[in-house]
Amino acid sequence: MNSDWRCDVDGPVLPLYVAEHISAQILESAVAKVGAHRAGEPTTPLWALWPLPPGWMVTGVGWVGDSRSGARATVLACSGPAPIDRGPADIVLVAEEPGIGLGARFAGIPGPDPGPFLEDARDGAPAHAKVRAAGWPTPLWSVKSADDRSAYVGEAKGMWLYAVAWPASAGYLVAEDLSLCNLVESLPGELVFGAPSPYLHGSA
Repeated sequence: MNSDWRCDVDGPVLPLYVAEHISAQILESAVAKVGAHRAGEPTTPLWALWPLPPGWMVTGVGWVGDSRSGARATVLACSGPAPIDRGPADIVLVAEEPGIGLGARFAGIPGPDPGPFLEDARDGAPAHAKVRAAGWPTPLWSVKSADDRSAYVGEAKGMWLYAVAWPASAGYLVAEDLSLCNLVESLPGELVFGAPSPYLHGSA
């Protein structure tokens, strides 16, 4: 008998919870779960686009962890018009401790961490994009991802920060001086909610 969640490939893993629907009440509940962190450990951020770009909505939320470990990773999905062709676009924002692998899963890259794919960052090359995460300038580097998406990775509050966008051209949104707020610290009352993201629910 073993109480761990297990993957046939990777062995013991932490479970991923994704809310079936999204609303202000569901998001508040998710924030409460994420905020109930382990004593003495930093709280994992739950990043959101804020202010939301015109026409964009929050379309999903999830977290990785259990009652013993607390939230070790979070994900929030947003949907809206793409910055170039104005067609439908989606972006997921992931915050995670090293070794969790949630961001890599959405980015479509192997392994639990993006380190092997951050050659430009290691070589001191300028960041490909910058966002403001909780008011702090945060550099992001593009990582080679699956062809149908674009993925950027950086570090904020001592954890990996991923921004993964579909279609790939929607990654230009990250270059538009985005601001991210940590919903664990501040939950805006003006958030707009939409239909559940297919990317967060694994049906796309």
